[in-house]
Amino acid sequence: MKRTISLLAGFLTLISLAFAQGRIFEMKDLTSRKYYPTNIYATQFVGNSDKYCFTKDGSTLWIGDKKNEPKEVLAAKDVDENLSFWSIEFISDKEFTFFDGNVFYKYNMDAKQKTAIITLPQNEGTSNFEFCKSNIAYIYNDNVWVATASNSKQITQDGDKAGGIVYGQSVHRNEFGIEKGFFFSPQGSRLAFYRMDESMVKEYPLVNTAAREGELVPLRYPMAGMKSHEVLIMVYDLQSQRTITLKTRKNESVEEREMYLTNISWSPDEQTIYIQKLNRKQNHLWLEAYDASSGELKRVVLEETSNKYVEPEKPIVFLPKDPAQFLYFSEKDGYQHLYIYRTDGTLVKQLTSGSWMVNEIYGFNAKGDEVFFYATKDSPLEHNLYGANLKSGKITRYTTAAGTHSVAINTKGDLFIDTYSNTKTPAMTVLSDAQGKVLKTLNQSADPLIDVAKPITEINTLKTADGTELYYRMIKPHDFDPNKKYPVIVYVYGGPHAQLVTNNWLGGGNLFFSLLAQQGFIVWTLDSRGSANRGYEFESAIWHNCGSIEVADQMEGVNYLKTLPYIDKDRIGVDGWSYGGFMTISLMLKNPNVFKTATAGGPVIDWKWYEIMYGERYMGTPDDNAEGYKQASLLNYADNLTGKLLIIHGAQDNTVVMQHSLEFIKACIKKGKQVDYFIYPDHEHNVSGRDRLHLYQKILDYHKANL
Repeated sequence: MKRTISLLAGFLTLISLAFAQGRIFEMKDLTSRKYYPTNIYATQFVGNSDKYCFTKDGSTLWIGDKKNEPKEVLAAKDVDENLSFWSIEFISDKEFTFFDGNVFYKYNMDAKQKTAIITLPQNEGTSNFEFCKSNIAYIYNDNVWVATASNSKQITQDGDKAGGIVYGQSVHRNEFGIEKGFFFSPQGSRLAFYRMDESMVKEYPLVNTAAREGELVPLRYPMAGMKSHEVLIMVYDLQSQRTITLKTRKNESVEEREMYLTNISWSPDEQTIYIQKLNRKQNHLWLEAYDASSGELKRVVLEETSNKYVEPEKPIVFLPKDPAQFLYFSEKDGYQHLYIYRTDGTLVKQLTSGSWMVNEIYGFNAKGDEVFFYATKDSPLEHNLYGANLKSGKITRYTTAAGTHSVAINTKGDLFIDTYSNTKTPAMTVLSDAQGKVLKTLNQSADPLIDVAKPITEINTLKTADGTELYYRMIKPHDFDPNKKYPVIVYVYGGPHAQLVTNNWLGGGNLFFSLLAQQGFIVWTLDSRGSANRGYEFESAIWHNCGSIEVADQMEGVNYLKTLPYIDKDRIGVDGWSYGGFMTISLMLKNPNVFKTATAGGPVIDWKWYEIMYGERYMGTPDDNAEGYKQASLLNYADNLTGKLLIIHGAQDNTVVMQHSLEFIKACIKKGKQVDYFIYPDHEHNVSGRDRLHLYQKILDYHKANL
């Protein structure tokens, strides 16, 4: 019996080695579409019909329904020479809109006719478009304009970005869920927009070295504890052509002028505009209702406070059958959930609850009695679509397969186009009904790595000393031998709003990690406390002490690795970018002689040089949290540097300015410590485009040479 088992084990080993054979990546392969799943894109339902459409590469439009297979119905070149189907939007069952240069068009598929709706000024000063009901808001020479089919009108007069007056753009450094600066009312009769005064914020000197003589490119960058910019919200009425300013300030004190004005939403009747207003300390939120005609405050609908921070990221959403009620996102019970409120501030009920997160609302069914939303209800590693009955609270899961999903729903709410992946499924798109039954498979990607020497990926959990469960991903070489010793590269982020380990293709990793594993490294990633989708307590654990508990959690992972017989304890490296760069250097300096190599991109070195909105949420100000800033500042640990450290920075980084890395190098020089440094001259906070491969090669070469 023992001999039979031995022979079987030997046979399985031979099979394993045979399957391990395959292509070893070259760096250039990381940009080849051959090694990525095939997908269909821009999936949507056609108007109010049950027909659906998609494009495969932007050049052709495919349409199908639940009875008929999709077929190619239109070529982009036959509509407009510059058209790509990536960005069309259906406005009826027969018509879609698109933008070409400075002209906004609609196209009728039955008549095969393209019609220009609005023509904008053809000028380099035109930017930042927002569409609604054939009206367009845009910026022209720093001022707001609104165009209709009949004319264009200038709305503001004093816009001057160089002087610090910015209109119609996202504000507050894109925090608090702010992604844009224009907000049309539901029927397009009114336009709300931001006015940001940055003139009081000191200009930070970035330099364009591509010019014949280097040119100053100043950046208004409000650092923690310093003066913040001041924001107002203005409303333009397209019918009366009158512009008013919402009276969001009780007085003209600095405290009132520096309030964060977030998550703008309109009432269904377009008469009221709702704002989630947050104080600069970010521990007190007011949901306020303003009269859209006069700008007067109508009422404070509700308030929310915290002994740490309140972080509004989603606007309220009105119930389609009752405009006096709305859905409100809050983490006040420890997880982000949905609450139903009346517009007078009365809480109707908490709609969802439990140890999971509601991530985003999709919409409602045709009856208006069920809301669709994405959530982590069945696993924090997954992104599924659910529905909650507004009356009973009953929750239905609509995406039946495990994994990470993105869904399009028809207007009746009974057909779903579900695009997803998981660790075993590269990419899949199916048409399903409300019972989860798959009606058609629209796309099923073959394994793009079938001919590749594919690394072995494991996703699992470990527990910290205090019992906290943490998810990790380990990527082993394709020819892994448990009797050998392997060097490890720890890839780390560790900060808020990010989750690195997920149930999607490659487990949340990427092909570069596969290449590293093929080169003989074990690639390890752990989502420590401070990271996303595990609840408020988990993410806010870093409050006022960045670089503390998340470093301890990461070290729990490293100590676990050291218990494994195939890990070379003396050859552990670490790599990360941004908050991950901060974590990379924190891990190396706070745990001397553990990490032999480190590569840190765009690293935060001292939080006093980081922006107000994000920095003060987690660290407070340097005055009110002096000890926390001291403990987090990597300048104070430079003397602990052992091993080889490479710092990488974009010369145009407008998120983590180069002052961070330069001052750290200065500290290392004073302590007699050697640091390697590399700059990407034309890049901002990350390295993109063709230069991305250069970055990957730089990281690989550094760890190969020194680890």
